[in-house]
Amino acid sequence: MRYRFVSFASRIRALVKLLWREVAKFGTVGGLAFIIDSGIYVWLLSGPMSDSAAKAKVVAGIIATIFSWVANRYWTFRDRRQANPVKEAVLFGIMNVIGIGIQVGCVLVAKYLLDINSVTGLFIAGNVVGLILGTIFRFFAYRFWVFSGDAAGGAKAARQAPHEDPAALAAAIEEAAEDRHARQRAEKGAQDPTEPTR
Repeated sequence: MRYRFVSFASRIRALVKLLWREVAKFGTVGGLAFIIDSGIYVWLLSGPMSDSAAKAKVVAGIIATIFSWVANRYWTFRDRRQANPVKEAVLFGIMNVIGIGIQVGCVLVAKYLLDINSVTGLFIAGNVVGLILGTIFRFFAYRFWVFSGDAAGGAKAARQAPHEDPAALAAAIEEAAEDRHARQRAEKGAQDPTEPTR
């Protein structure tokens, strides 16, 4: 029973380690995309699109999304890329339209329902509240639908980086734990010899 618990705990730790690595990379890409999105949005609101906050949010979101796709495809989820990049790009685009829609929706609610018209207020609505909600949606959408890897792509990724496969990683950790227990038993046997010393 204890062995099963240790094995289950090892698998959970391996999965958390894998997800944490992806979340950290995703967060880094998201932070850079946020800087790009925010900078362009504030510039557009203060100049060329000062009369249209929603359109400014769409333009800034599209530019940040292009950066995000390249960074996530070739860094965050590089071992989970689909074999068909066109299908992946289409899925990425659909999920980001939804994500941008969440942010634009927050701007529209702030402007037309809450009667917020200041640049600061609209910025908070689109790039704080909207970005948080959109980011949560995007992570799960990318992780489970966009960068899911098909059969061929998944097998290739597993061969190239087996440490990224949660099942393989958990099995490796379990094997290491078994080896450690065997060494401990051997060391204990060496410390307590059956024959008395003279």
